[in-house]
Amino acid sequence: MDKFTMQNIQLVLLKKEDYPQLKEIMIEAYATMPDAYWKEHHINTLIEKFPEGQVAIKFDGHIVGCALSIVINYAKFENNHTYREITGNYTFNTISRYGDTLYGIDVFIKNEFRGQRLGRRLYEYRKELCEKLNLKAIVFGGRIPNYHKYADTLSPKEYIEKVKLREIHDPVLNFQLSNDFHPIKVLKGYLEGDSASQEFAVLLKWDNIYYEKISKKPQLSKREVRLGLVQWQMRPYSGLKELMDQCEYFVDALSGYRSDFALFPEFFNAPLMAEHNHLSESEAIRKLALFTKDIVTEFSKLAISYNINIITGSMPEIVNGVLYNVGYLCKRDGAIERFEKIHVTPDEAKIWGMKGGDKLKTFDTDCGKIGILICYDVEFPELSRILADEGMDILFVPFLTDTQNGYSRVRHCAMARAIENECFVAIAGSVGNLPKVHNMDVQFAQSMVFTPCDFAFPLNGIKSEATPNTEMIVIADVDLDLLRDLHHYGAVKNLKDRRLNLYELKRTGLKS
Repeated sequence: MDKFTMQNIQLVLLKKEDYPQLKEIMIEAYATMPDAYWKEHHINTLIEKFPEGQVAIKFDGHIVGCALSIVINYAKFENNHTYREITGNYTFNTISRYGDTLYGIDVFIKNEFRGQRLGRRLYEYRKELCEKLNLKAIVFGGRIPNYHKYADTLSPKEYIEKVKLREIHDPVLNFQLSNDFHPIKVLKGYLEGDSASQEFAVLLKWDNIYYEKISKKPQLSKREVRLGLVQWQMRPYSGLKELMDQCEYFVDALSGYRSDFALFPEFFNAPLMAEHNHLSESEAIRKLALFTKDIVTEFSKLAISYNINIITGSMPEIVNGVLYNVGYLCKRDGAIERFEKIHVTPDEAKIWGMKGGDKLKTFDTDCGKIGILICYDVEFPELSRILADEGMDILFVPFLTDTQNGYSRVRHCAMARAIENECFVAIAGSVGNLPKVHNMDVQFAQSMVFTPCDFAFPLNGIKSEATPNTEMIVIADVDLDLLRDLHHYGAVKNLKDRRLNLYELKRTGLKS
């Protein structure tokens, strides 16, 4: 073992001429079941029918470990089967080129090489093969070789629970659990002659999160998404046309970089209130609301013509005499969807007479499922958690802050939402001054894209950021498949590790 180095180890496909070495290891591995090892014709059949499923580890050219697998149509067996049935009475006529599940037949490591994590290499190969072949899962019946020591006092279920709690050590089951396999049920009479396990086995499963059901429909949903953020400069405009010309400039620029989304800030259209500055603040904001319908119409035209999904930031809107802070998602296919600010700030309520909305939902797009929260709403973690539970991949936050401490609240809360909900978060705000618009004097912003904090993402959780208080665009690519990896294999799993037996979050008056 002194010469045991990474350079001496090879992972190779099993060949028929390897059988003599293989037999020696199998006899050693199954010392308690002397006749249980595979005969030469068994191995040859496996190699002929499914060569990529039979893999060996070699050390200095000699086999020291092996994994045998078959592909089956799992619906024919489901969760009640024996080893003999799954192998077709050891003929392997159960192998199906149209199967949907990789079934593990055997794994063994030469005694002197155990403890070197070679078994983990074999399992990693199986997982990669499962993904490559687009199979639903890896399944197998795992032996529980220490169960015979406890059979008089513990049922198989009780034994498994104690192994999971590390109160009992089982060399096979402990290993499977540490490799992300989860128990489905106990199989009785699984492997004939396995007295150590009392012929019980644990049916174990590893789900392939990348499995895609075969469909004849064209695949429209993107997994790598390009986000475009507009850090908007507040400046005077002569009217709606000039304002929308500036919007088109940014949409054109982002589209030129093949962005999938364009995010505008909260109340980006506030400069249009300048001509109503002689009115009270509450009257002026209601005048601004008169532009909203036309702005949405123009944004929808831009979304279609520039082939980009536009999140319009937010605008005031009057519904049945009540003033709301709302925004629109204008999709590039022409669809338009509306969102509302749930929590208005004390300033919005006191000065403008604005009311909070009661609608919260995720939006299906050609780039996955997204959520949108307006500014102050991102400071309430319940809202984004509801969206995360509905499958949100990206959270967009248009905001407007006048001071740096106000901006810091939005920024740090947005970063927290990315971590706790295992999603991407994009925030976009306005910069500059509007001396001729009451209650909109100054703005401070730094638009950013945040990520969860794990190995596949930036160390500080910041994917991209704008220069503070400067008009510009931010473009960032995000990979939605990294989120799927994180959900299942992250260093921590914020969504999966919630103690839902102790607490829950539910809608009351909130509408979807």
